[in-house]
Amino acid sequence: MGSTSFGNFRDFCRDSTLPVCNVLSESRDQTGSWGGCELRGILLSGGRHLGNLGSIILCGIAIAISAFLILRSERKKAAVGRREMQLFLLGYIIIEICEIFTVGEFPLDKTVRIAFTGIHIGMIIATTWILMLNAVVGYQVVDDGTPLFLGLMVISAAILFVGTGYITLDTGLGWTSEFDTHDGNYRNIALYVLYQLVPLIFLVAFFVLEAVLVLRILGELRPMLYLVGAAVSFALGQIFNYTISPYICNGTSGKIDGALFETFFTLVSVGLIWTFWSSITEDDWPIAPPSAGYP
Repeated sequence: MGSTSFGNFRDFCRDSTLPVCNVLSESRDQTGSWGGCELRGILLSGGRHLGNLGSIILCGIAIAISAFLILRSERKKAAVGRREMQLFLLGYIIIEICEIFTVGEFPLDKTVRIAFTGIHIGMIIATTWILMLNAVVGYQVVDDGTPLFLGLMVISAAILFVGTGYITLDTGLGWTSEFDTHDGNYRNIALYVLYQLVPLIFLVAFFVLEAVLVLRILGELRPMLYLVGAAVSFALGQIFNYTISPYICNGTSGKIDGALFETFFTLVSVGLIWTFWSSITEDDWPIAPPSAGYP
């Protein structure tokens, strides 16, 4: 059991810039702490550095675009799931704010970085949960936009956020020995499941639920282009972050790594998700052939 790689983050943190790595090693800020390519970025005074400047800039762009989409959503008064989509975008904005400080490699105090990491990972779980519930809204099992449903959505997401955030902070700050990984093992089953697996389950559930809604209930094909595009974009971001990142880092002498592309492709994915939602909530289908109507 001790030799299994399940729950072990060493290889991930060696090859990629992941927020979770900030809480897994007391020597996180020391040169070569993970044994991989060191992300140097831009040199600052006092031997400090600012890494992943491209990711920081893209996070700022993502925040601005998401705020714009929230305002655009407000104009779609009759759209199903309008408030729920706005909640998802708000969650994404918070994630991007945190990403500036967790992935952006600012020269921060260790405790401050860990605090941002706890919020970041907690919001990833909460926001992907909210996204999955956005797919449920389309089936009209419950009335969308009602105080009851929005309240249940926010409360359930808050529970996931607090639970995940606590585990992350306990791991990084060592409040208890329950999630201690500072022995060179870097194995944390709880964070592995919450950070690596749970969001993926929520995202797959969102894709399947929306695909069934579009193909079987609405009888449409065009929105699937946006949905598939969102899935492909997200997958590309993960491939760059987990697989191609060390090659980018070595090829640029530590100036950038796959995190830059992960931020970009995730932004594209979020934009396509909003476009998908907007397309299936339009009052009129422009230039829609008769065969594309409801069965």
